[in-house]
Parts: sequence; C-alpha cells; structure tokens
Amino acid sequence: MTPTTEQQLQALLDKHAIHELIHAYCNAADRRDLDKMRALYHADALDDHGGFFQGLALEFIDQLPQIQAPMEILHHNVTTVNLKLDGHYAEGEVYVLAFHKVKTEAEPFDLLIGGRYLDKYEKRAGVWKFSHRAVVADWVNVHNPSIVDLHSPMVEGSKLGRADVDDPSYGFFSLFKRGER
Repeated sequence: MTPTTEQQLQALLDKHAIHELIHAYCNAADRRDLDKMRALYHADALDDHGGFFQGLALEFIDQLPQIQAPMEILHHNVTTVNLKLDGHYAEGEVYVLAFHKVKTEAEPFDLLIGGRYLDKYEKRAGVWKFSHRAVVADWVNVHNPSIVDLHSPMVEGSKLGRADVDDPSYGFFSLFKRGER
C-alpha cells in the first residue's frame, strides 16, 4: 500500500515544522531568548545536557542564565537532520556544530563541539514540540587562549552579533520577534 498524496503532503508539512523547531532552538540558545526556548518544549519534556543538566526541560531553561553566563559567544549550527515520523510522534538525529567562547578569570577560550541531538518530538494540539532532547558530543576542539578576534580589520565597521536584545537582528527584522517561535 502506497501513501496517498495527502499523507505524503502531511508528512512533508510535519517534517518542515520539526525543522523549524530545530532551527528555532539554535536561535533561542544563541540569542539567550528564554521565552522562545520555553515555547519549543512540551511542559513535561525532558532534557539531557550531560554534566550541565538532566531532568525537566523547563527546569533546564530556568538554569540557562547561570550556565550561559561565562559564554561570551554561542553559535549553534545544524547540519544533517535525520527524521522519522509515526503519526503525532517523531524522532530525530540532528548533527550540530556548537561554538562557545568562554570567559575565565585568566583568558577566554574557544570550545567547538561537534555532536548530535537525539530528539523525540510530539505533535499536541496541532503543534510539534520537543518531548525529549539528549546531547551527544562526538568531538571537541579547544583553543586556549581564544583565537576569536572581533577587532580584526576584516570585520571593521560590520554589525557584530550579540547574545541579547541588542543583537542587530532585532533592529533589522520586523517579522522575527524575541520570545516568539
């Protein structure tokens, strides 16, 4: 039995909604937009960020300000996304490159993690959200001290990204709003 065109179209729409969810997570993390982050998880969702946190996702989000405090730069980049759908339930293996510039008492250092998110998603009331997210680190690259140079002549006069409401994107866009999915 082959899927009907309507079933295929619904599968495409569901996968697209999940892709948007995955990308919204990266934006919320990098801009430290906790309201947006909360909107991406079901209230009973779990999060496993290894040594940083394991438990209810909304409790993890409550701890993000302290976890992210030493991080001068966060930059999450999604690459390969593998999704499997089963009605209102889906699973995803999402490859990610996550860059962190971390300040310390001495000098800041750079941390580049190549890893994967192991995700479970559920569509409730017509909306796809995370029901469980676990982080897997496949490799790590550390530069100590940091090699980031935002004072380089190559970026002189450029808009520089920020992890807060002063990020240039908030002044540039009218459709993307802080706190909204």
